[in-house]
Amino acid sequence: MMIVMKSNVEEKEVEKIKRKMESLGCEIHESIGANYHLLGLVGDTSRIDPSQIQANRNVEKLIFIQEPYKKANRLFCPEGSVIEVRDKKIGGNKFSVIAGPCSVESEEQIISIAEDIKESGASFLRGGAFKPRTSPYSFQGLREEGLEFLKAAREKTGLPIVTELMSPDKIEQFVEDVDVIQIGARNMQNFDLLKEVGKTQKPVLLKRGMSATIEELLMAAEYIMSEGNEEVILCERGIRTFEKYTRNTLDLSAIPVIKKKSHLPVIVDPSHAGGLWWLVEPMAKAALAVGADGIMVEVHNDPANAKCDGQQSIKPERFKSLMDILKRMAEIENKEI
Repeated sequence: MMIVMKSNVEEKEVEKIKRKMESLGCEIHESIGANYHLLGLVGDTSRIDPSQIQANRNVEKLIFIQEPYKKANRLFCPEGSVIEVRDKKIGGNKFSVIAGPCSVESEEQIISIAEDIKESGASFLRGGAFKPRTSPYSFQGLREEGLEFLKAAREKTGLPIVTELMSPDKIEQFVEDVDVIQIGARNMQNFDLLKEVGKTQKPVLLKRGMSATIEELLMAAEYIMSEGNEEVILCERGIRTFEKYTRNTLDLSAIPVIKKKSHLPVIVDPSHAGGLWWLVEPMAKAALAVGADGIMVEVHNDPANAKCDGQQSIKPERFKSLMDILKRMAEIENKEI
């Protein structure tokens, strides 16, 4: 349920309504914009008499939210959320670029790539320290050592780091060491893990599951937000279809749909979607064109010998070329990189 307040209502009157709703067991999510003042009610609203609220002279109207996701609903924040990470932003008029290797392989490797992508204009450094792999015999990442290498790269370049968390037992370490916690596609519906990251105040990048609907993705975000953490970034990374030529099928239509239904920023991962390096550039350009808030790209200085997903990684020089193109496109779309 959403209470729309009239313009220029005194703060003390708003507080009266908030206290009343809280006494009835509801959590209040307040959103104030240039031309609106909203009170979103989350929880069991069955004890609330809508007629009493509508009778209040300070209330413009009530809106009943039909969708099962509440805090992630655009009605709660019509202007759209902007997530701040250190001195960077994701959302609003920013088109953020997260780049780096699929997995951290050495300190020299991650620092070298970080320096290259920063020079080209990337805002964030990605890299897997803990790697979920389909085969138990594949490279699983350098784990804690990989995190230390990521921190060294951040110290060297100033780029905030984005890396994947796979289990709740590593939460404290990630909260301390990582700037954005990534929840991978395979863990999108690991509800215990979502609840745990929801108890932190660390930004979370939530990837869409390979067979998940848009509503299921938004409900996964709701799990995180219901625990108190509203710093959520959604990521479209392709879904599994009958097509075998590409690794996944990039659902570009999901971007405007999510932007219509939710206030959360949404980015695109063209690397995991296509699974082929030469598809990254056209899919990245398409992501910007359909309204995404950014992209997440795999960049490797030696893809042929990468320990993970070399076939979908682009080299630093190609990444620079892509950034030059995206900067020109961003001007047309009134975005900043």
